[in-house]
Amino acid sequence: MNKEFNIDKTKTAIVVIDLQKGIASRETQPYSAKEVIENTAKLLKAFRKNNMPIFLVRVVSSPDSKDRLNLITDVTWAGGTGQMPVDWSEIVPELSPEASDFIITKKQWGAFYGTDLDLQLRRRKIDTIVLCGISTNMGVESTARFAYEYNYNQIFAEDAMSSMAKEDHEFAITKIFPRMGLVRKTKEILDNIDK
Repeated sequence: MNKEFNIDKTKTAIVVIDLQKGIASRETQPYSAKEVIENTAKLLKAFRKNNMPIFLVRVVSSPDSKDRLNLITDVTWAGGTGQMPVDWSEIVPELSPEASDFIITKKQWGAFYGTDLDLQLRRRKIDTIVLCGISTNMGVESTARFAYEYNYNQIFAEDAMSSMAKEDHEFAITKIFPRMGLVRKTKEILDNIDK
């Protein structure tokens, strides 16, 4: 049974992970990138209507990949080492960033390390974040783990995130996120904001 929750509009922000052209163009499961973007757009509309902060996070890499983590791993990064298309890191047009939105640029999976996300949230006295984006078990989960350690309350918009494989999404949603916050559908979050 889900716990009751009340979103304090003065202390809640949304953090959208990697809904950028280069990542949203990939096939995702269990929700398509199109579905994730549509649900995220609904959330952004509600946040804007209520003057709640919006943080759009994107990952950017230089052509020579000197700013990318280059660790020894069994599996290489899916993007390879080639040059990205010019618009690879642009936020998808369906989310059309507005002047009041914050664009956070990162160089790795999580949105906190090496960015001013924590500082910007704390300056606005935010104690709760709604998280969504692609991919559930990479960028979203890495951000969630930092947020948990930084003592942020978290609400995970389950149908506004997705992974490259259904099992990866489901593992994070059923085993990891419930231990760090509340897992809810987009409609439940919207209904709560509109109370």
